[in-house]
Amino acid sequence: MMKQKQILFFILAGGLSALVELSLMKTFSHYLPSYIPLEKNWHGISYPLSNIISTTFAVIFNYLLSIGFVFERGRHSKKREFTYFMFVSFLSTLLSLVVFNILFNRIIHTPINLIVYTLSPIILCKVLAIILISILNFSIKKKLIFNG
Repeated sequence: MMKQKQILFFILAGGLSALVELSLMKTFSHYLPSYIPLEKNWHGISYPLSNIISTTFAVIFNYLLSIGFVFERGRHSKKREFTYFMFVSFLSTLLSLVVFNILFNRIIHTPINLIVYTLSPIILCKVLAIILISILNFSIKKKLIFNG
């Protein structure tokens, strides 16, 4: 039962973190190109600052939720735990950026109309990248950073 509860809390924490990330991604990808024209395409990378900024805020938010509700602390000191969490999150951010760009530049080009809301290619690619990276993150954080 504890495992199912932990997975449920991980999904809830991840869902809330994804909302933060998607909201910031939508906001930054809309406004940043007005100030930084290379934001739309910087050496073949689409929306790099929007991705990095939105992911960074979501990672910090997720860390706070993870230590509060999802994982047991104690495997490492608080400082080392935070360092490991941020390191894994940094690698995940890079991987997420790669996945987003592959999806955005090569696969998904049209919006999806959900009747009440239309998913733009930017948001759709970000959602798919978040889902893929979240599965990897749960396993790594559970096994290497926290006490189960």
